[in-house]
Amino acid sequence: MLSFILGMVTSCQDKTYEEITYKAQVPIVMGFDEFRSAVTKSGPKELVTPGKIYFKDNYIFVNEFQEGIHVINNSNPEAPQIITFITIPGNMDMAIKGNILYADSYIDLVAIDISDPANPVEVDRIEDAFPNVLPPVEDFSMPVYGLDFTKGVVVGWETKEVTEVVERENSSGFGGKIMEDAMGRTTWGQNEVSINPATTGIGGSMARFTLVGENLFALHNNNLKQFNVGTVPGMTTGVSVPLSYQVETLFPNGDNLFMGTTTGMVIYNVSNPTSPQFVSVFQHINSCDPVVIEGNYAYVTLRSGTQCNNFTNQLDVVNISSLEHPYLEKSYPMYNPYGLGIDNHILFICDGDAGLKVYDATNPLEINLHQLAHFENIKTYDIIPYDGIAMMIGEDGLYQYDYSNLDSLRLLSHLPIGN
Repeated sequence: MLSFILGMVTSCQDKTYEEITYKAQVPIVMGFDEFRSAVTKSGPKELVTPGKIYFKDNYIFVNEFQEGIHVINNSNPEAPQIITFITIPGNMDMAIKGNILYADSYIDLVAIDISDPANPVEVDRIEDAFPNVLPPVEDFSMPVYGLDFTKGVVVGWETKEVTEVVERENSSGFGGKIMEDAMGRTTWGQNEVSINPATTGIGGSMARFTLVGENLFALHNNNLKQFNVGTVPGMTTGVSVPLSYQVETLFPNGDNLFMGTTTGMVIYNVSNPTSPQFVSVFQHINSCDPVVIEGNYAYVTLRSGTQCNNFTNQLDVVNISSLEHPYLEKSYPMYNPYGLGIDNHILFICDGDAGLKVYDATNPLEINLHQLAHFENIKTYDIIPYDGIAMMIGEDGLYQYDYSNLDSLRLLSHLPIGN
């Protein structure tokens, strides 16, 4: 709440000024040198606020929101073991190619050698790959004050009282001009069964990073950014394609990228990675939506939420037999769906507080008639189904399910928060 201090100052140009005092969120800044030496490894840490999930070979990688990445040995899915934690300030996303893990660290892109997953080592970095990224704030009604991106990296916020001298228009009185000046200072960035080794790993449907060949694609401030990661060390920044949508997620399928946005699914062709080409868009009402692909169908979950501007909760089945002309086949009501995954027609939906739902999607027009399982009392977020094992991250930790026998899906293990 603004509190005004009496005392008007009139300049020789008859301009009127006034001191205002208000509460603001002031940035906590880490110096560039400290920030760029902060990627380190430590022993196993407990899951506290798990975020996105990634799978490669016999390892699961779980993001700890804004803190780093847990490395989990999943050779035995019934007894997964956290073996190390990689501290990466500001980390949200990841992707793996060969023995290199790529991760965002606030404004930078870092490459980490995980040849020995228990002893990860930073081997490359692109500075300012994601300019002006800011950590999330808790109160959007409170202004931000004192941003200066030349001083270092913003790693958090603290609430302080701020006093400023601002011009007051003679006719405006309290309100208009002063409130606009104070609030206008807010500037936002963006907010296991053993298998044969694979070249790249598998990300969840909520990912904003993905790999296509020797290129890493990332979403940043409604831009599709491309990085050449064919040589490490030696990563380079490529093109940045502005997108006319509020983009949420990124899912690869062959030479195409399927992007979930708040207003639909957008398809770009990246057969020439240095020149991504718009293919088409499937539009719907405003709602958050990740997407996964199998065959001629895209499966899109729409979710209501504070940043999604609507109250729709459903699964859309989109026919993509013609990528240039995608169209809606059918919609199914859901509770509050987040991530989803599909493997050999078995569709997994993380339906928020309603738990994990599993369907046989052999006939995409009759999905609701073929529910295989419903695991309730779990707040679900994202899932990766692969080769009979579904790895799901939720508010309460990492869950794994055996779906090799569709007549008897079963929970294999649960790595809870705090273990």
